[in-house]
Amino acid sequence: MITSIELGDFLAHSNTKLEFENGVTVFVGDNGAGKSSIIDAITFALFGQHTRKSNKGLIKRGSNQGFAKISFSINDKQFEAVRKIDSKGALAATFAEVVNGERVEIAAGERKQFGESMTQEVEKVIGLDFEKLKIASIVQQGELNAIINAKPKEFKELLNAIIGIDKLDVASEVMKTVNKEFREKIRDSIGYDDTHIEILFRELERYQKEIKKSKPEKKNLEIKQEQLKKEVDNLRTKVETEAPKIDKINQLELRKKELSSYAKEAIQEIQREISENERKIHDCEGCFEHAVLKSDLESKILKVEEAIDETLKQIQEMTNQTISLKEKLSLASKLQLKDNKCPVCDSNVEKLNPLFQENHLRQEITDIESQIISKEKEKVMYNQKKKEFSTKLQIARDAEATLRAHSINSKEELMKIQEEVKAKKQRIPLTTNGSLLEISTIDSHAKMIYENISKLEEETVGFDQQEFNSLKILINEKQMSLSQIDQQIGGISEKISKGEEQINIIEKAITELKVVKEYVSNLNDIQTNIFSRDGPVATSLRSWALNTISAKASEYLTLLNTKIQRIMLSEKTRDISIACYSKTEVLELESLSGGEKVSVALALRLGMSSLLGASNLNLMILDEPTTHLDAERKKSLVGVLSQLSDISNSETRMQFLIITHDAEIFEDSTVEQIYRFESSEQGSKVTAL
Repeated sequence: MITSIELGDFLAHSNTKLEFENGVTVFVGDNGAGKSSIIDAITFALFGQHTRKSNKGLIKRGSNQGFAKISFSINDKQFEAVRKIDSKGALAATFAEVVNGERVEIAAGERKQFGESMTQEVEKVIGLDFEKLKIASIVQQGELNAIINAKPKEFKELLNAIIGIDKLDVASEVMKTVNKEFREKIRDSIGYDDTHIEILFRELERYQKEIKKSKPEKKNLEIKQEQLKKEVDNLRTKVETEAPKIDKINQLELRKKELSSYAKEAIQEIQREISENERKIHDCEGCFEHAVLKSDLESKILKVEEAIDETLKQIQEMTNQTISLKEKLSLASKLQLKDNKCPVCDSNVEKLNPLFQENHLRQEITDIESQIISKEKEKVMYNQKKKEFSTKLQIARDAEATLRAHSINSKEELMKIQEEVKAKKQRIPLTTNGSLLEISTIDSHAKMIYENISKLEEETVGFDQQEFNSLKILINEKQMSLSQIDQQIGGISEKISKGEEQINIIEKAITELKVVKEYVSNLNDIQTNIFSRDGPVATSLRSWALNTISAKASEYLTLLNTKIQRIMLSEKTRDISIACYSKTEVLELESLSGGEKVSVALALRLGMSSLLGASNLNLMILDEPTTHLDAERKKSLVGVLSQLSDISNSETRMQFLIITHDAEIFEDSTVEQIYRFESSEQGSKVTAL
């Protein structure tokens, strides 16, 4: 039994603490007032799970952390579970037993990798995990109404979901996956699965027929192959006899080409030598006549250069005299006799020294300048002579250099070269296309090649090239036929070999697949008979569940003081029927009053909860059970809920939490523990009525 719930900054609750007793506790209030938050607080504190999108969404807006704390008793033992969460998503959790007012910690946190889990410890104490608690103890909005209004087929599906029959579908799908993966593994292993057995038998028969047909074909081809080999060997013997001649024929052609090529190169070389010598002769003609003048010209140039130097010296001396006389002339113009007296010492002088006479000095200057002009002309004449001698000297030096470049030291050597040119011109054949004999006269090497040609011609006399080629073509044709037969024999041999290999593989695969087929058949039988929701196992399980729910629901109906004494659930082909019995007759579900229908639905839900092994909390939460109910059924539901207090005081000691926004329907009820939930700026406000 839950004894208290405390919320701090959890969802819409700033600071809420609720105390609980046995029996029925009702939460009333408008939508959004925080009533359903109590369900999230219970499941979060116990299991760390809830219906919200994320853990951070559990913290009240504007707060940094929140917590949910639940206190409950089981078998006279008191327990306390607390979980906290901060804005960073960090969690803290403790689970403890309260002994004499002191907390004795059982578990803290969720360090599952170290084998520490508060949730696991809670599950052990309660006897259910989160998923089972949701089915066994929490009736969500509309579920109670669904039980009342469900069609027989829908009721069967609801029952399947509650007692876990739908898990058989999961198991069935798993079996299909196992079957598929097993087949895939077999295919990966041997290339086939059990669905291929008939195909493999057909393949086996096909390979056997092919081998039976191929063996005679191979034998015939082998006989033909042997005959062709003998023919090819005989023809090759003939070819080997004539082959040396064809080789000599080839050598003969090569030697002829070699002689022709050599003749061309030799003639080109001779022509090159003739051209080179003719160029020497041309270059050296007259060089000896010029070269012998070199020494005389060098001597003449030396004398002319000496004369030029002497002339330049004389011109310089006369130029200096002219400058001196001009200075004296300037002075003489200032020295004039006055009254036959010297202008310097004032002594009596009859006449001036000629050196100080202007006329005399001017005449001297004129004479010397005439001499300078004469010497200049003389210098020009010497320079012309030097240039003329230098030109002749350069010609002499060039002639000497030409003779030296061609290594010609005398006129005799030059004449010898002229004779050699004449002799070589006589040796050159008129054309390289003439007779080989004529070409062979070029030199000794050409003669040697010609002798080899003559020898090869003697050795190949009578050889028929066309006949030899025809023989080779015939060998090639027969060899090609032989190759084709070899390929055919190889193809048939490979076909037989692969066929025999495939027969072994297929026979082995068929043997293995027969075992696989039996195994898969067993898996299919398991899937059909055990995991099918309409198979023997599911039918048996539903039969047991229906009997158990019928018995427990009948017990609850007895406690609810209705005219219905017993409920019997039975399974038909595709649905589940509900039969209600009074002491004397069978009651149709449609004939029941609104309150009786609610009682039946609630009894069935309690029976289902009991079937699941309602947790040690013996708790049931009805979330908005009045949704979609009309006024009469709402009133009937209140009447039933009022009687739940009597049920809770019986040996079952059930605790009920009713969440509804229809507060007015409980105004005249016998339910005493009612909490009103209201929204405020500070969060949800809870008041005990």
